[in-house]
Amino acid sequence: MIKKLAKIKYLPNNFQIIETGDYVECAVSGKKINLKELTYWSVELQEPYFSYKEANKKREILNK
Repeated sequence: MIKKLAKIKYLPNNFQIIETGDYVECAVSGKKINLKELTYWSVELQEPYFSYKEANKKREILNK
């Protein structure tokens, strides 16, 4: 069960848990992402994405 928000430092091929927790929130959709399922994030922006769809949406916003 997802209970506590984690604080994460996003690295190029991994992430480092700064403050323990069970999930992070997608920067685009606000959906909760279980840390075991976290696959997409931006190192430059230091933010997670629920899926490739949200990651692409963020890229489109930044490229406008």
